[in-house]
Amino acid sequence: MPPSPPHAVLLISCADAPGIVRALASFVADHGGNILDSDQHLDRATSVFFTRLAFTLEGFRVPREEIAERVRELLADRSPHLQVRFSDQVKRGAILVSKTNHCLYDLLLRQESGELRCEFPLVISNHDRMRSVAEHFEVPYHHLPVDRETKQEQETQILELLERERIDFVVLARYMQILSPRLVDRYSAQIINIHHSFLPAFSGARPYHQAHQRGVKVIGATGHYVTADLDEGPIIAQDVVHVSHRDSVRDLVHKGRDLEKVVLARAVRVHVEDRVLVYANKTVVFE
Repeated sequence: MPPSPPHAVLLISCADAPGIVRALASFVADHGGNILDSDQHLDRATSVFFTRLAFTLEGFRVPREEIAERVRELLADRSPHLQVRFSDQVKRGAILVSKTNHCLYDLLLRQESGELRCEFPLVISNHDRMRSVAEHFEVPYHHLPVDRETKQEQETQILELLERERIDFVVLARYMQILSPRLVDRYSAQIINIHHSFLPAFSGARPYHQAHQRGVKVIGATGHYVTADLDEGPIIAQDVVHVSHRDSVRDLVHKGRDLEKVVLARAVRVHVEDRVLVYANKTVVFE
């Protein structure tokens, strides 16, 4: 199918007040645009209003570079936080991985098939085991080993690669290293991690072993943004699978890995489609 004409996406959070939806709809219509998709949410506890608005750019009489400022002026009395994205600006992502390949394979396959509308111009790993996976998809692979003494130098190399490749977001596809605040701050709300438990349960290392010891009846996976606090960033996507007393730790790992792939792909998809708003260490996800 031919690509659809480019459109703009507005992501807005602001103080609630009557007439916000009408004002935004009038702004689009009055300048020659057509609304393609609109979704809203009101956090009644804080009186904060969230919206995602997609509209056509063909025939729209406000230049792209002026849209954000015009909308800020429109909502000036409501203290808006605003992002504007354009559908023809495809996001570029970097995948960081360690020793397991299931999430890496899945992301690259979904991107190649068009399910994930983004680019993955590089894979970075602290081990050399995943090189054949990246080469299969013709993605450059960078082996950057790390230990306690070389961690700062290795992260400097990572940052240089991300800058050189103009990376917009980072996916930790079972990358078993804790990122420093320097890297996390540089890509705030742009680093997506898959944790192999239903957070906040069983954070940290070896969650499947913890789950088995507790005799849980469901295990989960969590896709979340990375913050300086380990495994406590805003949650984007989660899911669970049932387990029983018959399942060993190995069984939990096998069942969990299938779930990890699905949850991580879901989190990446809504991120690259500009469907996520972060607020107070939580997310509003417009599916």
